[in-house]
Amino acid sequence: MNATDVKALADGIRRDVARAIVGQDEAVELMLIALLSSGHILLEGPPGTAKTFLAQCFARVLGLDFGRIQFTPDLMPGDILGSNLFNFQTSQFTLTRGPVFCELLLADEINRTPPKTQAALLEAMQERAVTIDGDTHRLPGHFMVIATQNPIEQQGVYPLPEAQLDRFLFKHRMGYPSIEEETRIVSSHGARFGAPRPEQWGIEPSVSVARIAEAVAVVAEIPMVGEVTDYVVALVRATREAPDIESGASPRAAAMLAGAARARAALDGRDYVIPDDVKALAPAVLRHRVLLSAAAEIEGRPVEGVIARLVEETGAPR
Repeated sequence: MNATDVKALADGIRRDVARAIVGQDEAVELMLIALLSSGHILLEGPPGTAKTFLAQCFARVLGLDFGRIQFTPDLMPGDILGSNLFNFQTSQFTLTRGPVFCELLLADEINRTPPKTQAALLEAMQERAVTIDGDTHRLPGHFMVIATQNPIEQQGVYPLPEAQLDRFLFKHRMGYPSIEEETRIVSSHGARFGAPRPEQWGIEPSVSVARIAEAVAVVAEIPMVGEVTDYVVALVRATREAPDIESGASPRAAAMLAGAARARAALDGRDYVIPDDVKALAPAVLRHRVLLSAAAEIEGRPVEGVIARLVEETGAPR
């Protein structure tokens, strides 16, 4: 497999997802990049914008073992990870695995549970492993989390801890569709009742785990010239020096941005990274990793605008 094959694979996944999902092309693109660069993605948007259904369709096309956790205020860490229960018949403890033991996990409305429970995902997202009562259990190497959250301004939500936000490769904001897209949504979905299911739109598994692994391996081997690497580092370091930013992005952000840029190149059928790959992905990689200064908050400057200015001001190689 080469970069051209990766592009063809991704194009097929897009077509299958589009059978049920109208629009949301950027979200699907970022989910594909996250998959190919072993990252996780956080989708933020108001209720009813197909965040959950998009994740279900994506998992269905990939044929991955799908798990879902509906985050609520009373959710406990054990509800996510599982626990060792004593079996009186065998006089031994038996591991009851939680929903995190899967290949693609949908963490639905992740910001509706307290930080203590949210933190249960930290090890799983970073190390693809879960520790229960001192024993470490490995998760699949391609384990991926697609989390959804409602805007922080809504009632009954908790802000995600910085350590957990940093585990997400992307944070993508899903807005309302255009009038043309909404008309298509009503025409396609308006005659169906109950919760939608991907198979109702003819979405079936069309990609094997082996093919995904091959694509991930191709992405990992795509070279990045020194000038582009320097550009990634300069851009991330600029977030730590900008007067509008109180706390900038970490070195992990730079490494993740580089990996995502490789995946974007492959989705375009290229076996090399260009500065435009970095520029295109910088907002989704950085928006949840920077903390605006008090002055910027008071003046109402959006984080997207601050990042866009940094991208514009940071010299890119030619």
